[in-house]
Order: sequence, then structure tokens, then C-alpha cells
Amino acid sequence: MAPETTWPVKKTALSPPTLPSLASAIAAGLSSNFAQCSCLVATPPDLTLKPFYLAASGLTGAARVVDVGGPPNLQPSPDFSKKYDLLSISQQVDMTPSTGFMIGAGAGPFHVLGQNSELMPNFAYGAAAGSFETRNRTHYAKITGSDDVACRQLSDCTGFGLMCNLFCSDGLPGPCLYVTAKSRIGPLNFTEAIQEALKSSFGSKLISIGGVFLIKQGKANLHVMPDFPSQPFESRKDVEEWLRYFDMQFSQEDPLICLSVFHSGNGGDMGLRMEHTHCFTVNPDGDESISTNKGGHYHYDVDATQEEVEYEGWFNVAEVLYRVDQP
Repeated sequence: MAPETTWPVKKTALSPPTLPSLASAIAAGLSSNFAQCSCLVATPPDLTLKPFYLAASGLTGAARVVDVGGPPNLQPSPDFSKKYDLLSISQQVDMTPSTGFMIGAGAGPFHVLGQNSELMPNFAYGAAAGSFETRNRTHYAKITGSDDVACRQLSDCTGFGLMCNLFCSDGLPGPCLYVTAKSRIGPLNFTEAIQEALKSSFGSKLISIGGVFLIKQGKANLHVMPDFPSQPFESRKDVEEWLRYFDMQFSQEDPLICLSVFHSGNGGDMGLRMEHTHCFTVNPDGDESISTNKGGHYHYDVDATQEEVEYEGWFNVAEVLYRVDQP
């Protein structure tokens, strides 16, 4: 089946360091930012289960990172022609039709939801979806009419708008990077600390990584985009003032589930978004159909809880990078 819309694509083969060398670099780098930390090569548990709630059990097999659209599609005015679809994108980035898994951070399908939102793509098909033909555990976070946050599952739609950063694989179990960090002592957030660790060891070499991490303790700052403004943005300051920021508290019983894609090194002229992490929560009883009030775009854990903050994540490194519809 041909994609609904064919977008221009640039493909770049990567030559990533081995997982053991990445693990060694990350462990060393994190130690300057967290009192307790580790990075090992291990096979994750079934990631479809609590507390990760992913659509596929693993992050392995034909790993690739895909950067679709970008912030220029939002500023100065939204480009409402930029309507994308996960299944369509999967075909354009050469994913196998028999198994696939896509997670990441993007903008919600405004044309479906009727307003702007933050999107947490979490979609598997074929063998990666297990006993399902497709398994869609995508969530979105929006600003409600009462100016609160609503985080909900979007199980019946594979669309998104404007921009998205995706880690894609065959969704199979296999060796990955297992990263833990607790009690922040430095100024960097979790993903920044990993990026800096990679830069310290590998310099300008482009390394693209994606996966899932939890905030199991502490408080984090997140933003949620409200609906589109009536006037064009004239500056980045306008965008910052338009975004809604929230400090949200998390715990072992109610962790924040973060889907993350980031790069280290020199992205060249591809206009890459160097880091993008979107997060959702699931009702403590595990019922994903129930809306929660915690989710959005991750910025950092707040200083007030830096001693108690605790992260746990599983990541894999991409072999190929795709830049789709670069603005």
C-alpha cells in the first residue's frame, strides 16, 4: 500500500558506537550530575507491562530515528497542511510491513481532536503488536476549557500534526541500555546529562538514541500547548508566553512515563530537533481509558525535589536517521 501523502525524505546511515561503549560513557557522564547512577547493557522486561505501558515488548531490531516536520511548521503561524500519519510514515522510512514499533514526541492531530495538543506516539503493528493486528497506546495532553491538563489515550487514530520525533524499531526484545539515576547534584536534566556524557566521549560524532524512561519520585516541570492563537507568533518569547507550564508530582505508584528521542554530536544541515521528550501517566489501577491530569512535554525535574528525584529508563541506539519533510 502506498503512503497517503508522500513527503520528501533524507536518509543518513549512522555508525553508532557499541552498546557497551555507550553504557560506559553514559555511566561516567551521569556521575557528575547524579549522586547515584548506572548504565548497563541488558534485555528489558516486557515493556508492554506496568509501569512502562509501551505498545511493544522491546526496542530492538532495525532501530532508526525519524524527525518529521518541525517547529517552523508552528511559528510564526501554524501550517495546517502538515497532517501526518504514523503508518504512512512507517512506509516512507522503510520499516518492514510485518513488524514495527514507533514511540516519541510530537504535536497532536489537530484535525481530529479539534484543538492543538501534545502527542505521545506509542504504536505497534504486526509481530510487535503481539496478538493484535495493531496496538495503539498513544496518549495526548491538552488544555481543557477549565484551564487544566487532561491526558488521555488516543487508541483509534494514528495521525499527528506539524512535527514529531520518533524512535522506530521492529519492537523485539533484545539488548538495550538500562539507565538509572537518583538524587540530582548537577544542573542538567536527565536527557541533557546523557547527551553531555556522549559528547564528552564521542565528540561531534552524530549519535541518535530513543526509548522510554520513568520519573519514579520527585516533581518535574512540563509544558502543554494550548489551542492555536489567533495571531501569528512574532518571536520565541511569544511562544514561551503562550505555552502553559506546570510542576507535577510523581511517585512509585504514579510514575511519569516519558517517551524520548535525542541526538548527540553534529546534526549537519538536517535541522534536527536535538531532544524531544513527551510524557503521560496512566490511572494507578492501570485503566488507560481513564483520563489523568498529568502529562506533556518534559523540561526538567525541579530543584525542590532534586534530592529525591529518581529516573529509570531503557534506550537503544539508531542505525539509520530519516529526516522527513524538513521545513
